[in-house]
Amino acid sequence: MRTLHVDTGREMRGGQRQAIYLVERLSGAILFARPGAPLLQEASERQLDVHPLSFRALAKAARQVDLVHAHDARAHTLAAIAGGAPLVVSRRVAFPLKRGVLSSWKYAHAALYLAVSQFVADRLTEAGIPGEKIRVVYDGVPIPEAARPQPGRVVALASKPVEIPGISVDLTHDLWEDLATASVFVYKSGLEGLGSAALAAMAAGVPVVASGVGGLPEVVDQGRTGFIVTNGDFQTPVRRLLDDPRLAAAMGRAARERVQQEFSVDVLVTNTLRAYREVLGC
Repeated sequence: MRTLHVDTGREMRGGQRQAIYLVERLSGAILFARPGAPLLQEASERQLDVHPLSFRALAKAARQVDLVHAHDARAHTLAAIAGGAPLVVSRRVAFPLKRGVLSSWKYAHAALYLAVSQFVADRLTEAGIPGEKIRVVYDGVPIPEAARPQPGRVVALASKPVEIPGISVDLTHDLWEDLATASVFVYKSGLEGLGSAALAAMAAGVPVVASGVGGLPEVVDQGRTGFIVTNGDFQTPVRRLLDDPRLAAAMGRAARERVQQEFSVDVLVTNTLRAYREVLGC
């Protein structure tokens, strides 16, 4: 099966990581990425079959593969206009779909949508996408060595900062590196399609305290792998974990096991291939 993957992201974020994981593991996969984008550079360094994205190249390649997979909204638009092989679209964001003639045409020109969470799948259904054209395929993350937590070390993304009274929070620009010594990972968000950073923390065996929005409650098993916050109070659950290292360790182990079973890269690839075969009838 030859698949063409298209991503127009300017940054290296969760969606771009998912594209990398898939192209690395799928035989005959080709990736088109925005010229100059970090995704293009990283895919080249990994010696993947990657090319700078142009509409002319996309339109030609889309007629030489079995299936096209668009990984973001602009890629969806370009692939729909280019035509060619059947189109699968990843939907990773939680905000409502745009309305209008062009949007309606675009959304009709996809054989299948891969929603990153049930929450996102519900948003697609509310916008009028038929349920038979939607499948939930969760993100996958690598399984690193288990964290060796430094007592009291609380980590949060620098892009999603959080202040907790009486508790020092380290804001990270290198999540995987800082998770290696984290005791707790805090994920404060107003809306989230899924929360791949929370999955990364769980994979490292770090308990997560996260906002109860979007797809995050599908990731964090309340009271087992971490805590979901619905009242804005991050202090209480974080303090509980810091004060009870045994509880934190048990939640970290449960979190790591859950990722291995449900959110690993292998599971991502298996579920994505199942969706591809459904579209192609093979």
